[in-house]
Amino acid sequence: MDSSLFRLSTPTFTLPRARPSLSYKRIHCQNQSQSENVAFDEAAFEAERLSLDAKARETMMAQSSNGGDPKAWKWVIRKRIWDTMEALNIAQNPRPVHHRIPNFVAASNAAKNLSKLKEFGVANCVKVNPDSPQKQVRFLTLTGGKKLLTPQPRLRTGFFSVLESHMLTPSAIYEACTSVGVAKYGRSIGLDEKIKVDLIVIGSVAVDPKTGARLGKGEGFAELEYGMLRYMGAIDDSTPVVTSVHDCQLVDDIPVEKLLIHDVPVDIICTPTQVIYTNTCISKPQGIYWDKLSPEKLGKIRILRELKSRIERETGQKLPCGPSEKLPPSAPRRR
Repeated sequence: MDSSLFRLSTPTFTLPRARPSLSYKRIHCQNQSQSENVAFDEAAFEAERLSLDAKARETMMAQSSNGGDPKAWKWVIRKRIWDTMEALNIAQNPRPVHHRIPNFVAASNAAKNLSKLKEFGVANCVKVNPDSPQKQVRFLTLTGGKKLLTPQPRLRTGFFSVLESHMLTPSAIYEACTSVGVAKYGRSIGLDEKIKVDLIVIGSVAVDPKTGARLGKGEGFAELEYGMLRYMGAIDDSTPVVTSVHDCQLVDDIPVEKLLIHDVPVDIICTPTQVIYTNTCISKPQGIYWDKLSPEKLGKIRILRELKSRIERETGQKLPCGPSEKLPPSAPRRR
């Protein structure tokens, strides 16, 4: 095995179950509430989520202005897009959009264009990121009778949750498209789940329509989620990756040669006004690149630690670790 890369394939051994956190237990209690009569505390869940998401963002801001950071060029492009969206009032709540996958005016129109794609039409299972601008995509996925796969917030409490329309009442479908609704109604899955994902929808801060090069908000969760889905055998190189953005988020100055091996390119871009097939030539990540994963990021994501332990135990080899980093905190939410 290449010591710098674990190429992901269909798992042949089982992932040990970790002890769930209190919030994780609360989430699962709701899924059994009819039999156990346990109420899901929406206010407590949302308060906890906002508290965790609202940690100071000074570190992220400092990182974005650090000229010695080899990824500083990404922050220049991100800041330009965030500033533009705020200045032109294209941004929608939650605001400010800085350090977020930005919500934008007419996001529902972009979602509508996405829902007309033949790739979406034939998909049985769609993985959609949990950010605000893709909320309508999640809604159209469920109302279209498809299986919705969405990551739990920052992989903090677990891994992915699965929702299907038959699991929900008609009045609950829209709520199920929110973070609270996913926790309330979703079925949590692990790395051993046998699932095939037919389409991946990810959020972006900026994307190049000519190359398919994409920039997220800088936390790297889209890349980790993609890598773990490769591990599960749920996706491969042929699985289309789509992003929905505002037209002002289309850029032409993302240097492909500076992209990292784990950066995920996009095949299709949907905006409120157009659909673009990028015909990207950028290689998609083949797995989790452990030598790029910092101890701090590993320490925050339980399922990654379990996966690393599993691989090391089964292979008898110690996986490499990436350089230390000061993790950017989450953006605060203005009420």
